[in-house]
Amino acid sequence: MIGYLTIGCNDLERGAQFYDALLAPLSPRRMEPNDRIILWSVKGSAMLGIAKPFDGEPASVGNGAMVALRLESQDAVNAMHAKALELGGADEGAPGLRGESFYGGYFRDLEGNKLVAFCSG
Repeated sequence: MIGYLTIGCNDLERGAQFYDALLAPLSPRRMEPNDRIILWSVKGSAMLGIAKPFDGEPASVGNGAMVALRLESQDAVNAMHAKALELGGADEGAPGLRGESFYGGYFRDLEGNKLVAFCSG
């Protein structure tokens, strides 16, 4: 149902470096960027993008907004969470089991946007 999701970014070059490295284990295809948006695509999934706001105002973090990245295993969740922190992201909750079958690790990107790497089952 969802085709793509964008999150605000004030420095596209810096943001692209963060997401290129963070998403590398998923083997994404980076769509041709322009001066306002960069999108990554993984077959069978919605695209994820970083964008300068259309209204020209600075990007800001959405209160309550979060991007969830589905991974195949707890090891992959652990690795992505660690990579986010290595790249300068901030920890928002160490990887672990939440509930009976949801395993997730929460972090913020360089702009402060909140993400979770997770697997279930």
